[in-house]
Amino acid sequence: MACAAYHREPLSPGLSGAGPVRRPPGYRSRVSQHEHYFSAEPASRGELRTLRLHLRGREVAVQVAGGVFSPDRLDLGTRVLLDAVPDPATEGLLLDLGCGWGPITLALAMASPAARVLAVDVNARARDLTARNAADLGLQNVEVLTPEEAVAAVDAAGGLTELWSNPPIRIGKPALHELLLTWLPRLHAEGRAQLVVSKNLGGDSLHRWMQKQSWTVDRISSSKGFRILTVRR
Repeated sequence: MACAAYHREPLSPGLSGAGPVRRPPGYRSRVSQHEHYFSAEPASRGELRTLRLHLRGREVAVQVAGGVFSPDRLDLGTRVLLDAVPDPATEGLLLDLGCGWGPITLALAMASPAARVLAVDVNARARDLTARNAADLGLQNVEVLTPEEAVAAVDAAGGLTELWSNPPIRIGKPALHELLLTWLPRLHAEGRAQLVVSKNLGGDSLHRWMQKQSWTVDRISSSKGFRILTVRR
């Protein structure tokens, strides 16, 4: 899905708002803690809400909806990542693994307009939201893909320049390791991955596991309970 060609219906009045989305007292999400990692249908017009936030110094308005990771706000881990890592490469192939509604994708595309940015998620609703948000911001260098499509695109391009991700740690170690073994070897020899992982959810053990795969792993920051790890082949 190339965002330059993305089309949607206009939102009805009353769907915009500032700051985190407010929930009524006693509200409980019907989405399980794992459901947002997998396929959900694209959001209907009535489910969309506007969230205003800053991404690496730029104020933006984005569309969010339930059924995806952190539907009400920019989650703390992603915020720590975006605040800590240096600017991405100005050109080449950049990838956001597990894009959700798109904060990392949007930050990459705004910082590197000459680069090709791939947004990847198994969740169809997440892909739809990222495409909407990239189109609304006029980011024509974004492509929103399924994992299978992204693997084919990366292989056709000869590898990745950079991969940024707040990986889905709660899918469990075997699935997470399989995910990283799929993507990290696709980095160029001089490429790098920027990952954020909660210390309490195994950030340090993941660091050690990646080192055992013969990758170079540096902890470049530790803030608010999160590790920022730079990985090179």
